[in-house]
Amino acid sequence: MILYALIALATAVITFVLSLVVYKVALRYKLYPGIRERDVHTRPTPRLGGVAMFIGVVAAFGLAYVISRVTPFFEQTFNPPGSILAILGAALLIVLIGIADDIWDLDWMIKLAGQFMAAGLIAWLGVQIYSLPIGGLTVGSSWMSAALAVFAIVLVMNAVNFIDGLDGLVAGVGLIANGVFLVYGYLLVRDLGQSTFFNLSLLISAVLVGACAGFLPLNWHPAKMFMGDAGALLVGLLMATSAVAITGQIDPSALNADPTSGGGVGRSQLIGAFIPIILPFAILIVPLLDFALAVIRRLRAGKSPFSADRLHLHHRLLDMGHSHLHAVLIFYGWTAVIALSCLMFFVFQPYWFALGFLILGVVVCTVFTLAPLGRRKSAEITAQAAPEGSGDAEELAVHDPLDEASVEPHHTLQGSPAASRGLTQKDEK
Repeated sequence: MILYALIALATAVITFVLSLVVYKVALRYKLYPGIRERDVHTRPTPRLGGVAMFIGVVAAFGLAYVISRVTPFFEQTFNPPGSILAILGAALLIVLIGIADDIWDLDWMIKLAGQFMAAGLIAWLGVQIYSLPIGGLTVGSSWMSAALAVFAIVLVMNAVNFIDGLDGLVAGVGLIANGVFLVYGYLLVRDLGQSTFFNLSLLISAVLVGACAGFLPLNWHPAKMFMGDAGALLVGLLMATSAVAITGQIDPSALNADPTSGGGVGRSQLIGAFIPIILPFAILIVPLLDFALAVIRRLRAGKSPFSADRLHLHHRLLDMGHSHLHAVLIFYGWTAVIALSCLMFFVFQPYWFALGFLILGVVVCTVFTLAPLGRRKSAEITAQAAPEGSGDAEELAVHDPLDEASVEPHHTLQGSPAASRGLTQKDEK
């Protein structure tokens, strides 16, 4: 684990330095698009953070390769190197597509075709879903393994890309989710008694933790630079690939073996045995929920599922009255609670501790998520009770839609709190 931590730290430092370089170059040569009609930030901001993250990822894999040549660490990961080259090739393709979309607003079908090409390259060269932890089930067909891998990678890429609407949101969620997944993967490999802790899935997770941590300082609100579609798609690609890769390193029979016989998590650890399939979805519960709601909403309206709107979950948090920072922290909280709860179900027995943490976390996150509604309701009651025509009534009218309409008939969305909060991230996919 120490070596993975050092890989993550090195990636973070490299990505941070590269982000500063890209930021200065973008400002000097004005490499940033203008403000689009659907954008909510008020000044042109570079969107090339994904380029710095990609170069940082390549450098990290290069460092791991050097380590594999002089030590036994990561030797099996790079032997053969086909999977690593496929991942880097797919990452390059998706970054180029993301940059092109940030500049020219590509048609959604072109973007989707590029995503399938990138995912197909990874699956073609061996990173596939080989097993599912359901009664030792293996995927018997190589075509089915590849198809499942491609579907999972494209789904996660779009889910992550959809929540890229607030400063620091994707980088922070990626940091939390992959940090938990890295710890989980390490513990899983240890419990299954494998001969080496160094594998492709854990290396990807460590590298992605470092890339997100290194870029986050420049993306924190108010952001100096956005990761753009290139960065969001890259994060989604690597998150999905890490989860898919770990299925190729799990012996399905070991998940149901008697742990007293040497290795395996055992049937007594029923919930723990399902964590390999639950955790990848759990750490992405917020992006996947937002993605599902967006697709359903747009299809019901007769629109493309990839058309832009301002009805994502983070937009709804802002409209409820949360500040930009509070909305981001709420996303962090939900991600941490769900991901850590799943990890605890795998680590602790009996499961009461993990269940208690999950319940407490959900309650706390729910209270903080809905807090502005209580404050708004209190303000509305105060506004309605104020004497008509008084200064207090006019001042409080903004909290009461009916009173507000009578005081300011020409009031529009542009003057609303949600529209005047000074948001700096681009509006949505």
